[in-house]
Amino acid sequence: MSSKPLDGIRVLEVAMYGFVPSAGAVLAEWGADVVKVEHAVTGDPQRGLRQTGLLRVEGDPNPNIEHANRLKRSIGLDMSVPEGREMLLELARRSDVFLTSFLPGHRQKFGIDVDDIRAVNPDIIYARGSALGPRGEESVKGGYDMTAFWCRAGTARTITPPDMPGMIGPPGPAYGDTISGTNLAGGIAAALLKRERTGETSVVDVSLLGSGLWSMGHTVALTKHLDQRMEAFPPGVHGSPINPLVGLYPTADDRYISFVMMQPTKFWADVCRHMDLEELIDDPRFATGESIAENTEAATEILTEAMKKRPLVEWSERFATLAGPWAPVQDTLQAAEDAQVRANEYLVQAGELELVANPVQFDVAAPTSGPAPGFAEQTDEILLEMGLDWDRIIELKTAGAVT
Repeated sequence: MSSKPLDGIRVLEVAMYGFVPSAGAVLAEWGADVVKVEHAVTGDPQRGLRQTGLLRVEGDPNPNIEHANRLKRSIGLDMSVPEGREMLLELARRSDVFLTSFLPGHRQKFGIDVDDIRAVNPDIIYARGSALGPRGEESVKGGYDMTAFWCRAGTARTITPPDMPGMIGPPGPAYGDTISGTNLAGGIAAALLKRERTGETSVVDVSLLGSGLWSMGHTVALTKHLDQRMEAFPPGVHGSPINPLVGLYPTADDRYISFVMMQPTKFWADVCRHMDLEELIDDPRFATGESIAENTEAATEILTEAMKKRPLVEWSERFATLAGPWAPVQDTLQAAEDAQVRANEYLVQAGELELVANPVQFDVAAPTSGPAPGFAEQTDEILLEMGLDWDRIIELKTAGAVT
């Protein structure tokens, strides 16, 4: 088996819910040994999450905990007990990265802030995930991806049509968490490289707000430059008002195909051939970019009627040789079975579940993954690795320091 980029790197994760743990999951798939510290009694509250939207999970495995905690090892530890904090600091002393989602007040309360951890390990990378960033009046506040990433950073308002009451919500749980966690994992990897090359360590910060804004970065640049809001098209609108080959077309079985061919003159003849519209190839209305723009409405009507004559599966077979970019509009069940997704192994086996792998592949190979640990599943193993004997481990358990 080939080596992984972060083989030999030790990560100590003191975090809960979805955002920061998903960074740990990425680091684990990149080869790091990630030790997840969970409260000795209650564990990560994410373990209790069973209902997400209309979907409910009974029993185990629970995808709500598996997604962001794959391949880790779990230790049950109470930082509020002196012996528990002593064990935490010893783990930090042995680690390359300290990864946390705790708010500033809680980091100070439990003695796990930057200075506390650097006192026992001056070379450690200290990585923090927050809702609203490390500076400003609201840096002490918590938040979720719905609040900081989706709503506050501009996505919700931009994606919601102007006349629609309320807002369009995120497409699923931990949407902004997972994107932000991947950003944080990338920052940690860069900090590890900096430390290797210069000997200097770093404090790495990623926030849900910052990640949400970065995701909208192109739109922010455009709207600020023009001092004009980006407005979503109302439902049912085709797409581009000047290009019939950029838009959404319904099929005979009430599915949709998205065309995104930015150069209509380049692809018009090929589209016509694939849709049995050869008579339109030399139609003067669609001969130049200017004439296509002027006749987009007519072209859209023609393509709409043609697309309605066949179901998606037939169009997919026909469009296999279409030169321009197109895609079926798919839900997650359909996307998971997409032939191209399978060919690239974007889903991997992780215990009993198939999980989406982190999107980075090294040497044209999918990462090896695995299941999330059970609560405190590796406590004894980790303590024995630290050199503790069984008498000491039993003392710690009796004191309530570990589980």
